[in-house]
Amino acid sequence: MEMSLNKPTEETGEAGPTPLTPRSPAKDFQVAIAFDVGGTKLAAGLVRADGLVLARRTMATNAARGGEAVLQDCLALVGELRAEAVTAGVEPAAIGLGVCELVDLAGNVISDQTIKWRGVAVRERFGNELPVFVEADCRAAAWCEARLGAGREFASFLYVTIGTGISCTLVIDGRPYRGARGATGTMATSPLAVWCSACEGISRTALEKLAGGPGLVKRFNQLTGTNATGADEVLAAASQGEPSARRVIADAVESLGGMLGTLVNVLDPHAIIIGGGLGSAPGAYFELIDAATRATIWSDTQRDLPIRRASFGADAGLVGAGLVALGKE
Repeated sequence: MEMSLNKPTEETGEAGPTPLTPRSPAKDFQVAIAFDVGGTKLAAGLVRADGLVLARRTMATNAARGGEAVLQDCLALVGELRAEAVTAGVEPAAIGLGVCELVDLAGNVISDQTIKWRGVAVRERFGNELPVFVEADCRAAAWCEARLGAGREFASFLYVTIGTGISCTLVIDGRPYRGARGATGTMATSPLAVWCSACEGISRTALEKLAGGPGLVKRFNQLTGTNATGADEVLAAASQGEPSARRVIADAVESLGGMLGTLVNVLDPHAIIIGGGLGSAPGAYFELIDAATRATIWSDTQRDLPIRRASFGADAGLVGAGLVALGKE
């Protein structure tokens, strides 16, 4: 488990270990205990209303242990972060949970693809000392970018998160569209029925299997017989010219760009904002997605729309969960 502030160091741009210092509570800087519960990583922190992460914890989700084990980790982290808040002289006002599942309009988790919280009274499990708000991780991240980040200048934008999974949400007038049931965001989970010339049949591969982090790793290992464990290894190999890695990345970005271009054709947003661990990765991956997306956009009136990295990078979900909890959405 790792604890640090999100203040970057000049040398690396990575989170540094600067300790918290006591401060007086400020009306304009309320603090929430926020969670970004992802398929690979569980991040938690004290998030201020201006987007500053005062303290954080990061650990592996290990979702295969079951939903109860993940929930127990979250409950333990609440205790740790409340204690650290006391040391810093602040009092958390609420708890915000962004989770990589569908979340309905009432804040109930209604899918269990990765985190087995469907049917679990998640909010009630945190007790009644603080208000608890649950939101889909992609929409939480979109809140962050709409209010504080790269989406602030746009009347509408498509927020896309690329990591273990791939999700998206349409933001209109600063608010993520939640749909009739709250079930927005499953852009890449369903199989896509497309003609495969190589096998002379219909391929029904889901986009996440090609372009999500585990999908990149699995295909790379199958092609090379290696034992890569993270998508960063595949990206690094591709940047060094390794043929199989380049093929895996090319297939991923072509498929992902095709989907994003189609969404632009249908929705006509003012911009696309891309975040998540993979979407924020350094190197050429982002530029390749940009090019593949523009190649799929049909009308030249849309093809030059801004496509930008999320300002908060992989932290957008954590900060967004805090903003939702503080009523800053």
